[in-house]
Amino acid sequence: MKAAVITFPGSNCDRDLAVGFEKAGAQVIKVWHKETELPDGIDVIGVPGGFSYGDYLRCGAIASRSPVGQAIADFAARGGYVLGICNGFQILTEMGLLPGALMRNASLKYICKPVALTVASANSPYTESYGAGAQVTFPIAHHDGNYQIDPEGLAALKAEDRVAFRYVDNPNGSVDDIAGVLSENRRVLGMMPHPERAIEPAQGGADGAALFRALSGIMASA
Repeated sequence: MKAAVITFPGSNCDRDLAVGFEKAGAQVIKVWHKETELPDGIDVIGVPGGFSYGDYLRCGAIASRSPVGQAIADFAARGGYVLGICNGFQILTEMGLLPGALMRNASLKYICKPVALTVASANSPYTESYGAGAQVTFPIAHHDGNYQIDPEGLAALKAEDRVAFRYVDNPNGSVDDIAGVLSENRRVLGMMPHPERAIEPAQGGADGAALFRALSGIMASA
């Protein structure tokens, strides 16, 4: 598996995400946001967490219009795999690659803690190794993680089994407890919790490792 991890001004989880891919056997190439093309042979793009452009204007809004944005959109349109975590999820919604929007937490406070999640759909390359209904624990660290979508959009997500993760004890007010959603072709995943910060016991838990291993396995068998 060959993974590209995008770095924007203000990204602070790009190294964590690269390590997550590497521990699953991937070759990782860092891509600066001003690049207009991706390296040849990329299998998956990782859009990391952090505070791109200082979260000015709207979280992820400026980053979504960086030069590399069109290359990411084109890659996704060709059926490429894209994983956006935290700020990466915000960026993917701003790009229109995923539906909905991430709003200010209902508490109006920044939240940083491990949270329990339920795997809502195992029908994706990211979640198939967990099994639907499994419970995992990943950390969150966000101020704008309150996922919102209109009733019609929510109905479509649920009917199409595109909710990947739900919070067990909703920390931010997200509609229907949603913590992560999939694109229509199930190859783009956006999620607020950080699986890359839960890949070995020294981090307090290793539930996130299975997500990266599953993705690597898909690539190996393709």
